[in-house]
Amino acid sequence: MSKAKGVSDYRKPAGGWGALRAVADALTDQETVVEGGRSLLSANQPDGFDCPGCAWPDPKHTASFEFCENGAKAVAWEATGKRATPEVISAQTVSTLMTWSDHALEDLGRLTDPLRYDRATDTYVRTTWDAALARIGAVMAALPDPDMAEFYASGRASNEAAFLFQLLGRKFGTNNFPDCSNMCHEPTSVGLAEQLGIGKGTVSLEDFDLCDAVFSFGHNPGTNHPRMMATLREVARRGAPIVVFNPLKERALEKFASPQDPVEMATLGGTDIAHRYYQPRIGGDVAVVEGMMKTLIGGDHLDHPFITAHTAGFEALAAHLATRDWPALEAESGLTRTQIEEAAAIFAASKRVILCYGMGVTQHRSASSAVQQLVNLLLLGGHMGRPGAGVCPLRGHSNVQGARTVGLTEKPSAPFLDALGQTFGFTPPTRHGHTVVEAIEAMQAGTATVFIGLGGNFAVAAPDPVATFPALRRNALTVHIATKLNRTHLLAGEESYILPCLGRTEIDLQATGRQSITVEDSMSMVHASRGMNAPASEHLRSEPWIVAALARAALGPDSGVDWMGLAGDYSRIRDGIAATFPDSFADFNARITTPGGFRLPVPSADRVWQTASGKADLIPFRHDDPATPDAARGDPDVLILTTVRSHDQYNTTIYGLNDRYRGVKGRRDVVFAHADDLAARGLADGDRVDLTAAFPEDAADRSVRGFTAVARDLPRGCLAAYYPEANPLLPLSERDSRSGTPAYKAMPVRLSPAR
Repeated sequence: MSKAKGVSDYRKPAGGWGALRAVADALTDQETVVEGGRSLLSANQPDGFDCPGCAWPDPKHTASFEFCENGAKAVAWEATGKRATPEVISAQTVSTLMTWSDHALEDLGRLTDPLRYDRATDTYVRTTWDAALARIGAVMAALPDPDMAEFYASGRASNEAAFLFQLLGRKFGTNNFPDCSNMCHEPTSVGLAEQLGIGKGTVSLEDFDLCDAVFSFGHNPGTNHPRMMATLREVARRGAPIVVFNPLKERALEKFASPQDPVEMATLGGTDIAHRYYQPRIGGDVAVVEGMMKTLIGGDHLDHPFITAHTAGFEALAAHLATRDWPALEAESGLTRTQIEEAAAIFAASKRVILCYGMGVTQHRSASSAVQQLVNLLLLGGHMGRPGAGVCPLRGHSNVQGARTVGLTEKPSAPFLDALGQTFGFTPPTRHGHTVVEAIEAMQAGTATVFIGLGGNFAVAAPDPVATFPALRRNALTVHIATKLNRTHLLAGEESYILPCLGRTEIDLQATGRQSITVEDSMSMVHASRGMNAPASEHLRSEPWIVAALARAALGPDSGVDWMGLAGDYSRIRDGIAATFPDSFADFNARITTPGGFRLPVPSADRVWQTASGKADLIPFRHDDPATPDAARGDPDVLILTTVRSHDQYNTTIYGLNDRYRGVKGRRDVVFAHADDLAARGLADGDRVDLTAAFPEDAADRSVRGFTAVARDLPRGCLAAYYPEANPLLPLSERDSRSGTPAYKAMPVRLSPAR
C-alpha cells in the first residue's frame, strides 16, 4: 500500500464490474442517463454512429453492444446534459478560466452558440454566425501570404470534414496542415512508408483469429483502446501466446474480465492476457528487437524464401546486427540475454505473428527508425502478407488515419496534388507545409498569424507550453471549431472565435436531408456513421458546413467550388473524394451502404511493395546518428520520464481524476518511480518531489513542482507521470528528426525533494 494519499494497489482484473460501474457513473455525472444510455446502444452499430473515441475496428456485430468503458465515457462526455451557454462562459473572465483545470473547463458542457473574444472585458461573448464568418473571412483574405495561416485538425474529424478542410487550405494557397498525427503516429507514416510503401498497418481484425502469437510493444490497450481487450482475450483463451514489452505493468495486459461474459462476471474471475510480460527500460525497444533478430539469425530461424523474394537489404542488416554485442544490448534494453532469447524462441516457434505497437514506440527521438526495427523483425520471419500475421500500429482518435488518407497532410504527394487540382480545377501549392512543432515555431516568429483549429486541444496536446501558449496569443486571429470549451480556446489572439459544432452522436440535417459521415479505422476499414441524438443547441452547425462557410467567406463567391452545395449534400463530398482517389474510393457512396463498410487497398498486405527497390526494405538502426543521442545524455544521475494517460482520460480530455487500474483516486499530480531510485535520492514513497528537465543543450529552466512520488514496479532509472501535466518539461526541439513527433516518452529529468 502506497503512503501517498489516494493511491493504492489494484489487483482485480481489468474490465468486469468496475467497468460497468464506471459507465453508469459517467452517464450520471454528465446528466445523460436516458439519452446517453440509448446512444450507447447505437455505438459502432451498422445503422448507428462510430464511437468518437479510439480507432480500433468494429467486429462483426455479434454482441448486444459494441462499446467499451472509455468509449462510453466519450459518448457520455459528448451527449452530456450540461450546457456551456454564452451566459455561463461570460460569467468568468478568460484569465480566471485559465486557472481552472482541464477537466473543469470541458465539464461546463456543450457549447451552444458562436462566441467572440471581447478583449475589453476579457470574456467570450455571444455573436452570430454571419458576423463571425464575415470577420474571419475578411482577416483571412487580407493576409499577404497564404503560408501565414495554419490549418490544424484533430483526428476525430470525419473524412468529409477533413477533405473539405484540406481543399479550403489548398485553395487558400498553403499546405500548412499541422495535424494531431504529428504528435502521435507520424513515425508510423514515415517509417512504414519508406519500408513497405504505405504508412499503414497490414492486418485486419480477422487476422487475430488466425495468429499463432501477438507481440505487443509500448501500449496500454485497457485504457487507450479498450475494445482491443476483447480481441486479446480471445487470442489468449485459444492458447496463442501474447508477449508484452512495456516498462510499466499495466493491469489490463495481465488479466481482463469481459463484461459480456456471465461466468467471469459471476465468479469475479478473468482471463490471463500476457503469456510473458517483459519490462524493458524506457526507450529499450530497439535493443530488445535487435537482440531478438540477432538470435533468430544466429539460430537460422528465418524465412529464407520470403527474404529472397520479397526483401532488400538483408546483408546490411545482418552485418549491423553482428556488431551489436550482448552486454550493450542488455544495458540498452534493460533485459537479460536470457529474456531476449526466450522471446525470440516464442517468435521463432510461431508461424503467424502479429506485432502491435503504440506511442510507447512512436514518441521518441529515433521513433521512425524504431518502428522500422519492429518491421524488420516481422520480415525476417516472413510475417507480412500472410493470413494471421503483420504489423498493427495502434492509432489513437477514431479517424486520425482517415484524415490522412483523404489528403490532410502537410507533405502532399505530387500525384495527389495533380488529382486534386484536376478534380476541382485549380493548381494546388506544392511546397511542403508545417508540422505541429513547425507551426508553433512559425507563430513564435510571427511568420504565421492565423490559426484555424478543426477540433482538438492544440496547446495542451503540444509540447513546451512555455513556448506554445505565447505563440498562440501572438496571432492576429484564432478560430476554433469545437463541441466543448478547452484551454487552447483561452489563448486568445488579437481576435478569437469559437464556432460550436455537432458531435458524432447528433443528427446532422442539411439542405438535402439527414446526412451520414464516414471514418476509417486503424485497419483501413471505411464505414458510415450516423448520429441519432437531437443537437445540443439549435445554433450548432456541422463540421463540413462550418468549413464550407469559412471557405466561402475567405475565398469569395468566385472560388470555383460550390462550397455550400457540398455542405448541403455529403454524397457530393464523397464524389469529390472518389474522383481524387479513384483507386481507393471508387463508388464511394455505394460502397458505404454495405454493413461494416469496405477495406481500402493495403498493397503490403498482399506482398506488393511500392518502394524504390520494389521490395520490403530491411533498414538497420543508425546508432551513430547524432540526432538520436542517449536519452540521459550520458549522465548516470539523470532518470528517464515517460508520459502516460490515466484511465479517466482520452488524449487531452480528462473525464475525471481517477486512474483505477493504477490505483490512483482523485488526483493526477503523481510520479511513478522505482523504490530504489527514490531511496538513492533520499526520497520515499509518498514524498513530495520536483521534476526538472535535464537537457544540457537547452538553457531553459523546465520544472514541474509539488508532485507526489509513488513507488511502483518500473525498471531502475525510469519514471512515469501523466500527460499533459508533464508537458512543460519537453522543449520543442526534442523530437524525432524524421517525423517531427515530440519525444514525450523519453524525457531526461532530475528528481529532487519539493521546494
